[in-house]
Amino acid sequence: MFLERTPLLNIEGLVKRFGGFRALDGVSFHVLSGEILGLVGPNGSGKTTCINVISGLYGSDGGAVQFEGRPIGGLASHRLVHLGINRTFQVPKPFLTLTVRENVEVAAAHGRRLNGGVDLDELLASLELDAHAHQPAGELNSVQQKMLDLARALATQPRLLCVDELAAGLNPAELERVAGRLRALARSGMALLVVEHLMGFIDQVTDRVVVLNAGKEIFEGTLADAVRDARVVEVFLGAEHGG
Repeated sequence: MFLERTPLLNIEGLVKRFGGFRALDGVSFHVLSGEILGLVGPNGSGKTTCINVISGLYGSDGGAVQFEGRPIGGLASHRLVHLGINRTFQVPKPFLTLTVRENVEVAAAHGRRLNGGVDLDELLASLELDAHAHQPAGELNSVQQKMLDLARALATQPRLLCVDELAAGLNPAELERVAGRLRALARSGMALLVVEHLMGFIDQVTDRVVVLNAGKEIFEGTLADAVRDARVVEVFLGAEHGG
């Protein structure tokens, strides 16, 4: 596995407030190149909010976000894409009237183009979208739209990819294929931050996990150690399933 000692992404004391509610309350963690870090926790723990801040969708109200050693807090999403940060969404929103390939071409054209850019045919084939390349995105089912969302993110050649509940709705065979694809991306040197509720999927893909509860991180380490941690067990056993 391709791992560097210096974190690619470093989060220190991150705070995000919505009115009087602290969705993130001093969260700190890091991600290395070539590593898959899982971000897990019950509903309302701050997982997606954290990705939204990292990807520039939200500004932070405190703390620091560094990428490659430089502060990136407050930068717009398109500037972060050019730096090498991209993400998928829980609910994909492709350009419905454009074809699958056109959606990916738009992402590639407005993202990072290194060494001639990505082979889009190969990218679509790797996500089993090649047969749908000339279909309007609006004709895809929900799982195919998730794969298109992933393809659009990968077309920008990110060094850090944030993946928000990509596994939801996938059948076991699809989960296995997506897990293999994410592991291959990590082997290539990409860093991945994966938000997910399916613990089996998290177990398949992650090197470490950070467990959040009420906007604070309560555990960092392997998933195997997390399930033996009393605080983690209490949070998950006391939380409603899902969401």
